[in-house]
Amino acid sequence: MDALWLQIVQWLHTVGLHVDAGTAQAVAEGAERATRQLDMPSLLALAAALGWASGVRLYAVVFTVGALGALDWLALPPGLLVLEHPLVLLACGFMLCVEFFADKVPLLDSVWDGVHAFIRVPAGALLAAGVFGADNVAMAVVAGLLGGSLSATALATKMTARAAANTSPEPFSNWGLSFLEDGLVAGLVWLALQHPVWFGVALVLVLAVSVLLLVVLFKFLRAVSRRVFFFLSEPAKVV
Repeated sequence: MDALWLQIVQWLHTVGLHVDAGTAQAVAEGAERATRQLDMPSLLALAAALGWASGVRLYAVVFTVGALGALDWLALPPGLLVLEHPLVLLACGFMLCVEFFADKVPLLDSVWDGVHAFIRVPAGALLAAGVFGADNVAMAVVAGLLGGSLSATALATKMTARAAANTSPEPFSNWGLSFLEDGLVAGLVWLALQHPVWFGVALVLVLAVSVLLLVVLFKFLRAVSRRVFFFLSEPAKVV
């Protein structure tokens, strides 16, 4: 633990933040006491929540967890303490605002999700692995695989639902889905932090609904694409 905090202090020096040894030791001891309060179910719930939520609202979940840690309202594991850094909070806060509005615009939401498909899944895996950090490499690998899989599942469901909503010209379905996702992320993260066991139950239900939606919406999108293709190809046959 001391070696880990020495590396963190050295990193802070490289970015221009100088921390004296007494302050670093006090913070290290406080974080170690706080981390001991998290049992294995709580750590697994936090890892799963970070992984899943990253596939839907990456910047929101990083900003929220980092802000809670910075305010001492949440005991973050050592591997996630970087989320409390002011620069991380500033960057995530800015991107959170951008994503909030981009996610409400039809078609732009799908483009935004497509671009971030290459960011959210690796980020979900890294955040989940960071819950256990270098002190438990085996669990960090397991959590990383879990977080990446949950992030990919959430992202696939989100992108498929938005693609189906974008077949309608009205924007209300997009707005409704977007606000539903905001509330769902907030609710599941809160459950993971306060009631890990109930979070596990909720996560299973969400994953079951995700699989059902993927099957139904994929069939719907395939039928729509066939109709569009037939409509576009029909004039050519007449000519």
